[in-house]
Amino acid sequence: MQIFFHKRCQNICFLWGAPMHGANKSGICRSLIAAMDSLPPRLQMAAKYIVDNTNEFGLDPIRITAAKAGVSANTFVRLASHTGFSSFDEFREPFRVSLVEKYDSASGEDWIDRMSGASDFGRAQAGTARNEIDIVKRSLRLLTADKAEAAVNMLMEAQSAYVTATRASYALAYYFHYVGRMALPNLHLIPRHMGSPVDEMISVNPQDVLLAITFPPYSADTISALRLAKRNGTRVILISDSELIAPGIEVDLFLKVSLQSQHHFSCFAGAMAVLECLLFHLVSQGGEQAQTRIGKYEALREDFGAYWQSKLPKLRRK
Repeated sequence: MQIFFHKRCQNICFLWGAPMHGANKSGICRSLIAAMDSLPPRLQMAAKYIVDNTNEFGLDPIRITAAKAGVSANTFVRLASHTGFSSFDEFREPFRVSLVEKYDSASGEDWIDRMSGASDFGRAQAGTARNEIDIVKRSLRLLTADKAEAAVNMLMEAQSAYVTATRASYALAYYFHYVGRMALPNLHLIPRHMGSPVDEMISVNPQDVLLAITFPPYSADTISALRLAKRNGTRVILISDSELIAPGIEVDLFLKVSLQSQHHFSCFAGAMAVLECLLFHLVSQGGEQAQTRIGKYEALREDFGAYWQSKLPKLRRK
């Protein structure tokens, strides 16, 4: 048994192509992926957790890591030894180092500079990467805590909350509804089918809220929905690049996002970041009830085979 273990350890070490003390996070993950099929089932679970959760693995104590992965702490100790490390701490150290480098402001965008100098295509990719980062930063800077709190309170206190968008921005509304309804059961996506959002707003009232998303060229259907909402006394949250999207549009809360892109169409990265922030708060403030509903949604999907099932033992949920 000892000889067999030693040979397997040598095989995995060989995949690294370097001594273990010089390994980095990416190299370890590539090696774990390459060696996955040769690992025992419990070590596979531990390896999969590391590959899928590199940041958490670098931060969490071993017992928390083991609990999240659904294995024992000793399994991670065994995996460390199995891959040629002298201890679990030595095994985890490259992941900790990676986190420090990631958040070190002095070297935060060195990777963009390196990419820019690699080739003409690299220069173009570096330019669009900087633009995406700037868009997200500007949009999140505009989403103050007061505005985020006001938006979340309006949605949670509403009798019915509607989210609407059309054409390309419809994807943002669909995603926000898909996730948000698990925390907020009275959240509705309009239009749900081919048609105008006003078709599904016949009963909106002052106890309701409409979250509208529109970017230039502004959607006539979304503008009609905004006008109908105000006529019925419905409170309105608008996510756009401008509050002045059309004459006669009045909103209760305006969340401005940056859209500047390097191609013909608007860049939605900033808008998505804002929506993700709102979703975080909705789920967090939904408390135990929201967690229960999310669990029921997930259980229903699994019962009806919505997710591909691997042959590995099932991981515990976080």
